[in-house]
Amino acid sequence: MRTQHRELVYYVGASLDGYIAGPEGKLDDIPVEPELVEFITTELPEAVPSHLREPFGLVDAPNRRWDTVVMGRGTYEPGLEAGVTSPYSHMEQYVFTATLAADTDETVHFTDADPVAFVRGLKAREGRDIWLAGGGKLAAALIGEIDAMIIKRYPVVLGSGVPLFAGPYRPTRFTLTENRVLGSGDAVQFYRKA
Repeated sequence: MRTQHRELVYYVGASLDGYIAGPEGKLDDIPVEPELVEFITTELPEAVPSHLREPFGLVDAPNRRWDTVVMGRGTYEPGLEAGVTSPYSHMEQYVFTATLAADTDETVHFTDADPVAFVRGLKAREGRDIWLAGGGKLAAALIGEIDAMIIKRYPVVLGSGVPLFAGPYRPTRFTLTENRVLGSGDAVQFYRKA
């Protein structure tokens, strides 16, 4: 387990034109190919939602990179609509929202705190790194705290939707450290803050 500086890692999928979802959070047009699923289940098993871990044989899979996940309400909402109130019960979960009540699920922490100060507090704790699961508004608010990014690049152009970063103009440099191209046409790109 890491005990020094925890990092915030923005791990998310995006279209070629930079959208993490279509208009109104639509995900139907995002292709998820078997090779990408294999990458996720072998390299980042903690990113597989709790309700899907058994079908993928990951019930006892340890958390390799992250033990904490933070997300905005828009990222949490699709699972909630499907009856999944604790999407990552194998990690500490935080949802930034001003509207969901704490009694939505006792294993999920809901907060309307300032994301930057809150994440700085999480980084100061002992543990593994922190996964920023989305969405675009939260990522834009936390751009100064993001240490690394892992972008699953889908070979599709959406045209509009929820952008990777939905905030004010704020150029922030990252360095591409690895680019894995899968046979399906997907790419997984690893970045570090420059």
